[in-house]
Amino acid sequence: MSGLREVLLVGTGGFAGAVARYLTGGFVTRRLGLDTVLATVTANMLGCLAIGLAVAWLEAREEPAVAWRLVLVVGFLGSYTTFSTFGYETVELLREGRAGLALANALGQLLVGLAAVVAGRAVGNALLAG
Repeated sequence: MSGLREVLLVGTGGFAGAVARYLTGGFVTRRLGLDTVLATVTANMLGCLAIGLAVAWLEAREEPAVAWRLVLVVGFLGSYTTFSTFGYETVELLREGRAGLALANALGQLLVGLAAVVAGRAVGNALLAG
């Protein structure tokens, strides 16, 4: 498979995933009248469910489905929510018997991610205060 074709497959899935994420958020906040935090939780949980289903389906196929993996897992779900990839990779580490690394991955990404948000806001505020 050529590099350009792979990029186009990921981009197509990514476009659809971004639109689906936007629509999910709108449905939860506007149609159901719930908080935006619950929209994020909804997208994250749906993404985790979807990546589990997609990987099970892809692994059950007799021949490798590289194109489907690129469109569904990398593109669509990567755009819909990267939390699904985080969840999948952490579960795979547990399945491989690498519980310490799974725990470090979960805690590390959470703590470093929160610290990065704090740092980004501080830098942004400092630049804007100019």
